[in-house]
Amino acid sequence: MNLDLYVDTSRKGISMALSTSTSGSTDAPLYEEIVDPSAKGESLSANLDSLLERAGATLDDVKRVMVTVGPGSFSGLRTGVAFCQGLCFSGKRNLYGVTTLQALECFAQAKEGDCVATVIRARNGYWYLRLDGMEKFIETAEVIHSLTTSKVTHVVADEAALADAEMKAVFEQLGASVSTDTGKPLNLWAPLFDTIKPTLIQEANYIQPSYFEKLKA
Repeated sequence: MNLDLYVDTSRKGISMALSTSTSGSTDAPLYEEIVDPSAKGESLSANLDSLLERAGATLDDVKRVMVTVGPGSFSGLRTGVAFCQGLCFSGKRNLYGVTTLQALECFAQAKEGDCVATVIRARNGYWYLRLDGMEKFIETAEVIHSLTTSKVTHVVADEAALADAEMKAVFEQLGASVSTDTGKPLNLWAPLFDTIKPTLIQEANYIQPSYFEKLKA
């Protein structure tokens, strides 16, 4: 059995999933997930054990690990990335680090040629925006300008963006399909395995200090 493990600790709690690998596998389709918004880093091992038990698998069946590297909270990212590095240190499986925005973009399930925007709240008045492959930390007015001057067909937004009056108005103006950043299987991220190279060296992107703010300094 060849399995992929997905781990996201960049937002609230822990989201973790095991899925049949899409890399030339002939195994029967399998998908198991745990999403716990209140979980802490110390729950990672227990969650993985639970997933493996439910899948009737062992750690040796996991060949690829994908972890979100942020932007996100310091403690969440630190524990998530370190946990996944530990799993891959033996060389028995490869580690893939993807930005949170890059992963969430996959929830749009867009077709080639579609334009996807991912919007999640950084803090009051500031947002993280992924658009045309670029990620930015910008104020509300800049997000609105970026969206309205692009041919956006799909938007992936978090709860804060969907509740913000200005953001909602822009989404409606665009006429784009809108997807939430939760409630979808993590193995929708699988196409990213083909676009990034595996490496044990992963640098997490924290909200404070934000790596976007460093770029603007």
